[in-house]
Formats: sequence, C-alpha cells, structure tokens
Amino acid sequence: MPFKTKRASRIALTFARHSTFEGISSSNFILQNYTLSQSMALSFRKVVSFSYCPAIPLKKKFIMKKILHLISSFRNEDSYSIKLGQAIVDKIKAENPSAVVQELNLIAENYPHLDAPHFQAFLTPTAELTEVDKEAIKYSDKAISQLMEADYIVIGSPFYNFNIHSALKAWIDHIVRFGVTFRYTENGPEGLVKGKKVYVAMASGGVFSEGPTQSYDFNGPYLKHILGFLGMTDLKIFRAEGVKLPNLQEHALEKAIESISL
Repeated sequence: MPFKTKRASRIALTFARHSTFEGISSSNFILQNYTLSQSMALSFRKVVSFSYCPAIPLKKKFIMKKILHLISSFRNEDSYSIKLGQAIVDKIKAENPSAVVQELNLIAENYPHLDAPHFQAFLTPTAELTEVDKEAIKYSDKAISQLMEADYIVIGSPFYNFNIHSALKAWIDHIVRFGVTFRYTENGPEGLVKGKKVYVAMASGGVFSEGPTQSYDFNGPYLKHILGFLGMTDLKIFRAEGVKLPNLQEHALEKAIESISL
C-alpha cells in the first residue's frame, strides 16, 4: 500500500476509534469542510468509502466575518446615529468575536453625485472602458467591492428633511449598477447582492415610526426598498427617535440600544 494511502487509512481509523464528535453520514462533508492536501484528499477518498464515520477534527477551515459600518452624519461624537450604529457593531462582534470591521465615513469620503461620465461608464463593457471611464467608475467599483465582501452592513442614517443624507444617497447611486448588483430577467428585476444582513441605525428629532408624522418618513422606506431591490431583504431598522423632544430625548438613545435584536 502506498505511503499516502497508508497515512490516510491511519487518519480514518484513528479518529473513527477515538473521536467523540457527532457522526457524519458522508465523507464528502469531511473533504469539503476540512483542509487536506490534494494528494491526501485523493488517498482519503480511496480509503474512506463508508456510510457512517465520526467527524474528523482536522484543521477546520476558518471564515472570518466582515462588518461594513457606514456613517452618514457630520456630527461626529454628538451623533445619535453613529452611537447607535456602533452599539449594533458591538453586538455583532459580541456574537462574532473574530469579525473584522470596516468603517466608511461617507461624509469624509465624499462620493461624487452621479453625472454623465459616471453613468456612461456604468453602461460601458469592461473591455471597452477608456481611461476617462475608469477614472469615473472607480468610486462605484470600490463601493461595490466593499459591499460584496461584507457579511453585515450597518448603516447610520440620521433624518435630514425627512430623508437620508445626500452623502448616503450618493453612495447608493454608485452601488446600483445594472448587470453587477441587479439584473432584469423574464420574471422581472433580480437583486444580485444576496446573503447580507443589514441593520439601519436611524436617528430623528421627532417620532416617525408611528403617529401623525409617520407618513413623513422617507428615510426607512427608501432604504428598505432600494436595498431590497438589490437583494438585501434581510434588513432591520433601529430608531433613536424623539432626540429633540423634551419628554423623550433623555432616554431616546438608551431605548434604541435596548431594542437591538440581531
């Protein structure tokens, strides 16, 4: 018996005898979830042809979660949406200690508003992009790359005139791209940004989640619809509202943080 086959055989027998892990009904699970060299994997397939085997605790593949935290407030340490967004990030990290956070301050980044060169570059095939097109499309490519890499997206979205800040709108305009983040099919539009969890940290001087001013909320509904259109349908909104109302402002942030449920 060749050396590698003998070694694979020993691995299988050793862990079959001594492992206390829950049994797995397929060797394919082991090969897909544990790191083996290509040659060892081939030998392992030859040796392990069984219907039951305990899970083999070889080197487990490690997938690090990524959090994208978007800030769209210029109030810095005085911002309720930034504080609430950070509380959401902290809660995600409490459940995923190894998660990596990328903070993107859209006010500082100052994404340009769409103009003709940007839109023309969006519609031009990659192979046909000119140097001017590449310069125009770099903002969109960067934003989409950051978005696609993230598992969690935390969006700080304070109210400005009943809507989102223009910096956040500019970022959204750069991630909405036909053929990249959405497409049209015979069944209608299909979002291509899937498998994400989105949490919106919203802050407002008044109360817009209910009551007579609910119809003035163009912030939450817009984010829900545009992000859902792109495939991000797993979305929750947490609100620090009434931060300018005397009877609510004292506990508005505390109440919002307590409402966070992942």
